Amino acid sequence: MVTHIPLTATTDPDHGGRWTSLRGGGREWLWHRRAPARDTVRPGDPFVDAGGLEECVPTIRGNPDHGDAWSRPWQRDADADVLDHPDFVLRRSLRRNPAGALSASYHLSANPGYRFLWAAHALLDVTPGAHLTAPVGTATRVFPEAAHLIDEPWPDDTPHLTGHWPAPLGLPLDRLGPDDGTAVGTILTHCADISVTDGPDTLRLTLRTDADVPLSVALWRNLHGYPTAAPYRSIGVEPMLGAVFDLAEAGQDDAATVPADGELRWELEITATRTPSPVTRAPHESDRVALPHPRHRAGAGS
Repeated sequence: MVTHIPLTATTDPDHGGRWTSLRGGGREWLWHRRAPARDTVRPGDPFVDAGGLEECVPTIRGNPDHGDAWSRPWQRDADADVLDHPDFVLRRSLRRNPAGALSASYHLSANPGYRFLWAAHALLDVTPGAHLTAPVGTATRVFPEAAHLIDEPWPDDTPHLTGHWPAPLGLPLDRLGPDDGTAVGTILTHCADISVTDGPDTLRLTLRTDADVPLSVALWRNLHGYPTAAPYRSIGVEPMLGAVFDLAEAGQDDAATVPADGELRWELEITATRTPSPVTRAPHESDRVALPHPRHRAGAGS
């Protein structure tokens, strides 16, 4: 029987609006690492990875790395966390529905025509036995850090190659282990729904919007392959608006564009379920087969 697990979230508006906790059923879903430098960052500083869930906007990679929201303080306004950026205003409100699912509603205001990427950069605390589920055959963009892992040569001046989920270009990316010293970033395009299952627990992330923008899921599968000097394990499952990591590389249909009214809204729903492992019944006295006494077996002497 599948049980729905109520989720709770904690955010840190003072330090980039980062989600610092996503809990349910006695489990913390977000991975963390100690990063004291995070407390003193300023806009323009190199990215400091503290784990959790980062709001990456207006880009993910590129300049600035991981966007321009993580290094800025957000403000609390009633039930919303608000980032007042020179180019846009982003409001985020969290609520839990009666079934226990967590919904994050986003509202971005900017000049009409403003282009951006956004990702809920969730670094998950999952074991090497965890796996991802997304629609089979989803067109999946693979980026140059995976060039040494595929059989074909990487073409010059090519920002990404496309294969199909779950093994684009022969890479079984639905598996989140074992740790093998690789680090790969991919984007499942035209995909708004993905689940990660770890033992009996499943976390499902679903993105919705009425706007005409590209919906994707980015995957950062770092199996102790990055950074080179001191690699560690981190698994990013990142619903996003857009279809590339770097806004500077975005084609016409690869980024979100603010419409004529200057407003764009979207919603991320997160649900958690638990499926108990099958219970093995202890042997019962009635399970034992009674064997005849040797004196009564066929062929036994009198």
